[in-house]
This record gives sequence, structure tokens and C-alpha cells, in this order.
Amino acid sequence: MTMTQTMTAARMHAVGEPMVIEEVPLPIPTGADVRVRVHSCNIVPNLANILANWTTWFPQNPLPALPAIFGLDPAGVVEAVGPDVREFAPGDRVYVNPGRSCGACKECRSGKIMHCQHFAFAGYFGLTPTSGQMLDRYPYGGLAEAMLAPAGSLVRLPDNLSFNRAARFGYLGTGYAALQKARLEPGSSLLINGISGTLGLGTALFALAQGVTTILGTGRNRELLERVRAISPERIQVFSTDDGPIDEWVRRVTDGGVDGYISALGPNTPHAPFLEGLRSLRRGGRAVNVGATAGDVPVDVHHLMDQQQSLIGSCWFSPGEGQEMAALAGSGAVDLSVFEDVVFGLEDVNDAINGLENRNGGFSNYIVSPTGGREHV
Repeated sequence: MTMTQTMTAARMHAVGEPMVIEEVPLPIPTGADVRVRVHSCNIVPNLANILANWTTWFPQNPLPALPAIFGLDPAGVVEAVGPDVREFAPGDRVYVNPGRSCGACKECRSGKIMHCQHFAFAGYFGLTPTSGQMLDRYPYGGLAEAMLAPAGSLVRLPDNLSFNRAARFGYLGTGYAALQKARLEPGSSLLINGISGTLGLGTALFALAQGVTTILGTGRNRELLERVRAISPERIQVFSTDDGPIDEWVRRVTDGGVDGYISALGPNTPHAPFLEGLRSLRRGGRAVNVGATAGDVPVDVHHLMDQQQSLIGSCWFSPGEGQEMAALAGSGAVDLSVFEDVVFGLEDVNDAINGLENRNGGFSNYIVSPTGGREHV
């Protein structure tokens, strides 16, 4: 391979403008990096807002240098490896975790890579003022025929897990990591606010696989809520927020509240459902926010103290947690067949991004395929 070789990619040249399909140099892996031929890249529901509004909403946290190749959740096949790669080889089927950390700060050296002071999402944005250096080091997202990534970011996929479903791992993993932080044991109870959405539905699937006995889910759309309940009607109960306060419902259907509460509602939702979820916890319960509830929320911290309750923020998951998810899916312990794949070619990437408003709640799985929809097995 030489640097004169090219690949097709979708690049954004200016904030708020459509992506442009063009030829760019094919990356060559060095050191412990790999090149992955992208078969599927998930289009996350928030991508349109990020592309149009990030520099206004969060100017302290950088986007990739423009023109940029976005694409948060790629899955595909290892095509080439650097000389220091040992665990992966060309032909391996993988998901690429986009989390990038420096590897040298105190947090990274302690194994807490998501606490890295320079943490960034390749193909998306940075989470600290200094995370631009990670975006510069790995400027390739999944909306291209190939991408460069550190070998340590890869999740090996079982043969019975399709690339389309693996490309959903970003949102699935966010919910899975929240479950680990909630430390729910088999037989416990869980409230998921926003259970019919992209984050909430995946969280419910993994909660079922981990033995959570009672899952209470909220949302607005009754039809979508009933579809979620039908996945496991003996363990899932649902409630429309149009029918009253969440905490009053939880108290009616449980003995003293829930052991865990995961908020999967987006940043533009009112604070009332988030606070009602907190009030749904039993003594000693844990709440985890993954939905990005934003703004100054009036939390009674004295109540949290007296009731031995915890409120935790969680924004992503590690490659190791991703490997656990792949094992659960591969074994059949978690069923990802509920997702409805909607596949676009790379040339239709702008239609894919703009079409998300028509998705069927969390059941829709919007995918861009640089391979043109081939080899999704």
C-alpha cells in the first residue's frame, strides 16, 4: 500500500453544511494501529444536532479539524495492521470503540481510560479542552471506506453478530456501562426513563440478560411502550408520562421503590421526569444519568445522604465492556433481533442523517454502509 492510494469518504467542510463525498488518502497503520474496512456505521440520533450546533453549545470542547470524517460507531473487517499489533490480524471481524485516550496520564496509567484528561470520540467530538490532540491523532470516523484505529479499541465480533447490529454498540454500550455502575444483582428492580428510545431500549435488553427481575419503563408514545413490554411481558412494565408522575406510579407497583434508576432521556427534556425518577429509588438505590439531562437540576442532596442513595454520571463504555456485550449477544443471552435495520449507501449519508426524525423510536437502527450493503453477516 502506498499513500497514493485513495478511498471514498464523507467529509464535512463547514459546521452546518451537508457532507461531501470525495476521495482521500488511504491511511497506513503504524505501531499498534490497525486499518479497518468499514462495513457498517451507525448514525446516532444526536448527530444532526452535533454537526449543526456543537460549536455554539459547547465551544470549550472541540470538533475534529475540518474538513472532517465523522461516524461514531463503525464495524467491519481488519484490513491491515501495524508492526506492533499482536492480538488482531487481517480478516478479523470487529467493532471499533471510538473512545480515544492518551495512554500516559495518571488516569490512563491506572486503567481508567474514560477518565483521561484528553478523552475524545473519534469521528464525533472531544470531551475536554485538550482532547483535540486525540482527534488530530485519529481523524478518521466510520463514514468512509476505511479508518485507522488503535488495536486496543477493537471489539472482536462473533460470527453470528452482524455488522449492522454491532454498529449499534455505542448506544448499547452506554446503557450496559450504566448497568454496571448501578450494580444491579439478579432479582433486583430497575426504572428506565425513556425505555422506548435508542438508549433506553438497549439498556432494557441487557438488564434482561443480567437477571434484573422487574424493569419499569417510561416514555410518551404508548404504542412504542407496548412494543417494549411485549419483549418480556412478565418482567417489563411500562407507563406513559402523560398519565401522571413517574414516582407515584413506581410506588404503586413496587414495595418501596426500585433498586436502580437509569435516566436515558435527552438533554432537551424537562427536569421533572429526571427528578421523579430520583424520588422512585428505594433506600440505598443508585441512579445513573446517561441521557445527558442538562442544566442546573435542583437535587435534594440531603435526601440522597439520608437515604444512602447515589447519583452517578456515565457517558461511555470501555472496549472490555464491549467485548462482554459481544459475548452476551453471541451466546444468545441478549437478543438484538428487535432492531430494524435501515441501511443507506455512503453517497446517501445526508439523507440518513436528516431522516432520523422518522425513526421508529429505539427500534430503528440507521446504518450507513460504505460497502453498499454487502457482507452484513
